[in-house]
Amino acid sequence: MGNEILITKKMSTGEVTKKYPATKAVFTKYFGKGCFDCPSFGTEDINLACMMHNTDVDKFVKELNEAAKQEASKTS
Repeated sequence: MGNEILITKKMSTGEVTKKYPATKAVFTKYFGKGCFDCPSFGTEDINLACMMHNTDVDKFVKELNEAAKQEASKTS
């Protein structure tokens, strides 16, 4: 345990931020504060969001997982 993948690039942006609220900081870092006002936010998958923002999806997913794991460690 501890190294399991929590988030994948196939998950939707909404699914990730709902399950792991700490990931919102990563979305803001890469996509800006307006990210959450975008009509596509919540329905598109992480891979598409990264393509639309010219962001390295593997690096992005890694940071999402780090944020989720930190959040989980604070609650356990």
